[in-house]
Amino acid sequence: MDYEGFFAKKVAGLKDEGRYRIFAELARQTGRFPIATKHGDGARKDIVVWCSNDYLGMGQNSVVIQAMTDAVQLYGAGAGGTRNISGTSHPLVMLEEEIADLHAKSSALVFTSGYIANEASLGTLAGLLPGCVIFSDAKNHASMIHGIRSSKAEKRIFRHSDVAQLESLLKEVDPDTPKLIAFESVYSMDGDISPIGEICDLADAYGAITYLDEVHAVGLYGPRGGGIAEARGLMDRVTVINGTLAKAYGVMGGYIASTPGIVDAVRSFASSFIFTTALPPGVAAGALASIRHLKSSSTERQRHQERAATLKRRLAEADLPVIDTESHIVPVIVGDPVKCKRVTDMLMAEFGIYIQPINYPTVPRGTERLRITPNPYHTDELMDDLVTALTTIWRRLELPLAA
Repeated sequence: MDYEGFFAKKVAGLKDEGRYRIFAELARQTGRFPIATKHGDGARKDIVVWCSNDYLGMGQNSVVIQAMTDAVQLYGAGAGGTRNISGTSHPLVMLEEEIADLHAKSSALVFTSGYIANEASLGTLAGLLPGCVIFSDAKNHASMIHGIRSSKAEKRIFRHSDVAQLESLLKEVDPDTPKLIAFESVYSMDGDISPIGEICDLADAYGAITYLDEVHAVGLYGPRGGGIAEARGLMDRVTVINGTLAKAYGVMGGYIASTPGIVDAVRSFASSFIFTTALPPGVAAGALASIRHLKSSSTERQRHQERAATLKRRLAEADLPVIDTESHIVPVIVGDPVKCKRVTDMLMAEFGIYIQPINYPTVPRGTERLRITPNPYHTDELMDDLVTALTTIWRRLELPLAA
């Protein structure tokens, strides 16, 4: 068999569909974010990043940088092993204690990424519970789907945020059967927020535990950055909260926070936790500093929300097809994969603006979009430039304006 030819043909299919991903080689610059230098093709130029998940710019925060620098000087670069084999550093233990406190839980467990946290935790918990049935929101993240599949538990998928259908599915299962409801707080492509309280009501009524992914909400919502569940006073009602250290906190890693029994079960049985090298102490120290800072400072959150609201208004005034979300996510619909890629290529080449195209399978076919994530450092002038660039490209490509 021509293996190389086979795989090349598969990739060629992606290119024909307009779904082939090209990575931008960027060098972020401390103190200048969202400005970055784009490398590649033998040239360098400064561009403006409008799609970073470093929502609050904490990746360049001086407190975070100093904490990481001090930790590397004190502990060295790497973790030295898995959590079981010398990798459980003092900063990592302190980080888990801080996360547990953030979510008002007894225990927390840190992973190398939010994806691994979801895959390991959902796969392990549902796999251990005898005869468990998982109820999964139709728009759950790929990491949650991966974990659910790896658990080999029976699953029932309910329409996105449809509590009526969720209840009808719960009613079909024996009351004594273990049940787990998996859903997110902020859905990162559409920017909508789930009905957490209503889902918790159903969990209580039908004897289920709840697993809430807050990766696009931690650090950003709630008086201390505990997420949507904290903002709505619901953290005590959620069984397991999943979060990330790589978005609003600006570093790297993922975690769960829950009861001691649940956390210890994941720690003891999840292969992707047991056999993975631990998060380095420098990274753990940076995440710890970031969480502590955002627990006491709301300045970044307030500025972030204002910037997101301002950009949505500006795009709507320009008749661009922006979705008026209830969160900080700003989706602008293109509706065609080839044209979506063309828009982003033109933004980069002609205007020095970087936004990555979002297409299938991240979003359904026909809903291809730009996913814009303004942060506290995007000025009014940068917004002027973005709106002008998008308006120019929309006219040139004869793309549909807002209905």
